[in-house]
Amino acid sequence: MTDVKTFLDEQVLRFNTPSFIDSDPVQFPRRYKKLQDIEIVAFVIATISWGKRPMILRNAERLLAVFGNSPLDFVMNEDYRMFGNANIHRTFFEHDLVYMLRGFRRIYGTYGSLENMLKAYDIEQAAAPVWAFVKVLSNEMLQANDGQINSKCYPVNCEKSALKRINMALRWLVRDDGIVDLGVWKALKPGQLYIPLDVHVGNVARGLGILLRGGNDRRAVEELTAVLREFCPEDPVRYDFALFGIGVNKTD
Repeated sequence: MTDVKTFLDEQVLRFNTPSFIDSDPVQFPRRYKKLQDIEIVAFVIATISWGKRPMILRNAERLLAVFGNSPLDFVMNEDYRMFGNANIHRTFFEHDLVYMLRGFRRIYGTYGSLENMLKAYDIEQAAAPVWAFVKVLSNEMLQANDGQINSKCYPVNCEKSALKRINMALRWLVRDDGIVDLGVWKALKPGQLYIPLDVHVGNVARGLGILLRGGNDRRAVEELTAVLREFCPEDPVRYDFALFGIGVNKTD
């Protein structure tokens, strides 16, 4: 494992650089200064971050143009009522986004920020904070949408899900090395994060022998993150840059 760690550390230095930002969705929350604006954009853009990156970036640009200078004001003023049923990204439509933004309006009206919601439920004390966070988040969404479920926003069976997009948003918000990620949340520590497990990350990890499980589910996330915590206990998700960077550059 020592050779794998050395290799991955080298790849982190290769990919975790300011130049990474321009071709990645992390650029969008970085455009804002206010915590609530950053949170909204991080979770909305992470939700549509699957598929080809050029399409993700194009559709994210189009969406943020509608949000304007203050995504928080857009949410709290219920400006999302302007949306109909147009397509936003692949199978994600305006009515799906409205579901999410209604939930955010409830959360911000109650807690003031998503980070405050996390602290209100002592999620930072949970054994697996990301799954505890999504359970609370999903419940708030249900309450704001008359008990309706929308699996386009958050998995119905989150206990078994890899929660790739949520883990990516949390990486943006929590990691604070001052290079790519924003580090605006202090309630969670980088060491509590889990790897955002997509196809690229999973394939590279299996090729390196640090992930044995075949499916990209919660158990695979936990298995891979446990190995990465052995490599760097205080910041295991730093290796997302290496695993994703290697994988996506093989296919792009």
